[in-house]
Amino acid sequence: MVDVRKRTGTKGTTYQVRYASKSTKSGYAYETFNTLKEAREFLQSGKTLARHGDLDTSIRTVSQAVARWLEICEKEGTDGNEPVTKYTLQSYEYFSEFMEAYDWPKAVQDLAAPDIAEFRSWLLINCPSRYVARKTLGYFHSVLHEMAVRGHITSNVAAGVSIKSDSRYDTPIAIPTPGDVRELLSAADQLANSKNKQTARTWKRYRPILYLAVDSGMRPQEYLALAHSAIQHNGVKVDRAIEGGSKKISVTKTRAGRRFIEISAYTLDMVRYYSENLRVPNEYDLVFPTASGKWQCPRNWRNRGFNEACIKAGLVEQVEIAGRTIEQPKYRPYDLRHFYASMLFAKKVNMKKIQVLMGHANIATTLNVYGHLIEGMHGGLEDAGILTQLGLDFCGKTVARTL
Repeated sequence: MVDVRKRTGTKGTTYQVRYASKSTKSGYAYETFNTLKEAREFLQSGKTLARHGDLDTSIRTVSQAVARWLEICEKEGTDGNEPVTKYTLQSYEYFSEFMEAYDWPKAVQDLAAPDIAEFRSWLLINCPSRYVARKTLGYFHSVLHEMAVRGHITSNVAAGVSIKSDSRYDTPIAIPTPGDVRELLSAADQLANSKNKQTARTWKRYRPILYLAVDSGMRPQEYLALAHSAIQHNGVKVDRAIEGGSKKISVTKTRAGRRFIEISAYTLDMVRYYSENLRVPNEYDLVFPTASGKWQCPRNWRNRGFNEACIKAGLVEQVEIAGRTIEQPKYRPYDLRHFYASMLFAKKVNMKKIQVLMGHANIATTLNVYGHLIEGMHGGLEDAGILTQLGLDFCGKTVARTL
């Protein structure tokens, strides 16, 4: 049993670490600190075990430690977090394979910083990419942290050993311009009103999806899993998503992903109308189910819906692949999420609110992705939704231009 307790008395607030100890009559020992940070650092350092010799050696090998960590991630959740989704667990298992493939020379209790440095060198040589090496080492930090907190090792000896690499955020993200988005939405209007009955029928569903993507900044796996019950009077509630591989619908990956997003009345009416009058009855309460009543695969939505709208709008680019020049859509569905964020920054929305609306668990993610858009932010969003800022005419059923 290990915990941190907040104590408030005449001398102010302190934080007390309570941990099991065989050397005391009560079975517990205590340490008091002035700040929560100091208490947590003491707890994570493993000094409690080093002082009292209460190390639990039931886990001796790195393989055993990794297996225990995966079990905790799946059934309990680490550091007070909720258990991870099945897809996230599969991702952890992939990186864990590299941890177990390394020929560890010592028991997990005997590892020292030089051993972790050697592991880092091995990862950089044997992993398929620097990114995989960095992620594997990062998750190994988590393994050792969990083992230290639970009393199997004295401290996380991997602390301070890391792999620095170019961030995925160093490459400028593609952000559609307001003009691009207007063309994209106009293309969706035209396709939904096509003289071709099959095209028109298909785009009766794809059109509200595209509008919702622009107006909410939701991830594709979130808006494709949208439930009818999540539609509220002034926006939508995000509380579930399609897991990787499109095999199931689950809760959002993190608690921060569960949020409410206010959207324009025009988009909301369009989504509600489709859900109440046109959707296929289905057991998952999906707003945008397929003809069979299942959720749409994000890849199919991109290939059959979004890409077609890009081509219709002329949002294409020439690229060279294997010596051949081909034409392909200029954007991906996810880029509409970046557009949404850029419009929030343009309106000088408070940074914390942007983090919440984007569903980022950590504000550092928001800063990493959109740091170049941050200058001069103050104030708040005056209008509900993003479409109201594009100058579109919502007085009729469509904003399509005459062909």
